[in-house]
Amino acid sequence: MSTQTLVPSATRPARNGLPRRARRAALVVHIVAAGIWLGLEVALGALVLAALLADSPTSEAAFLQAIEVVAVGPMIAAGALTLASGVVLGLGTKWGLVRYRWVAVKLVLNVVLLVLVLLALRPGAEEVAQAGRDLAAGRVEEAGPGELYMPPIVSLIALSFVTTISVTKPWGRLRRTEPVTTS
Repeated sequence: MSTQTLVPSATRPARNGLPRRARRAALVVHIVAAGIWLGLEVALGALVLAALLADSPTSEAAFLQAIEVVAVGPMIAAGALTLASGVVLGLGTKWGLVRYRWVAVKLVLNVVLLVLVLLALRPGAEEVAQAGRDLAAGRVEEAGPGELYMPPIVSLIALSFVTTISVTKPWGRLRRTEPVTTS
């Protein structure tokens, strides 16, 4: 009897690294984290729209302050978890990190979106939340979400694109470069 038959299939390493249970767990984490990120972008868009359409300074102030709560911490966490689980899947499965074009595109877009959240959205959300606090305290008569209507639009398009290529897996492998030989 071979030793391979003694190892349960769920813990046996896959052809390219991760055991089946670990691969499935990483895939579930990846899908859930990406879904949470997508949901947070929808929530951010809804809060921006609600702030634009608010009929009283009190409700506008509440929506503006809520933007910071949704846009900063949870979005960074969801984006980082999506990135980390994607890297684990890339390194531990046949798809690799940069073996296939669609995986490389997903990796690049994840990093770009996460950097945009950190460097562009976070400061904007903090500024808008402060404007909401100033509005609620009566220090200003007018506030608004400013340019924060753009991030959810851009992110929703990008995340929808990433989801689509995750399902369709277009484009195939990246070219392998042949070693240069000198004669």
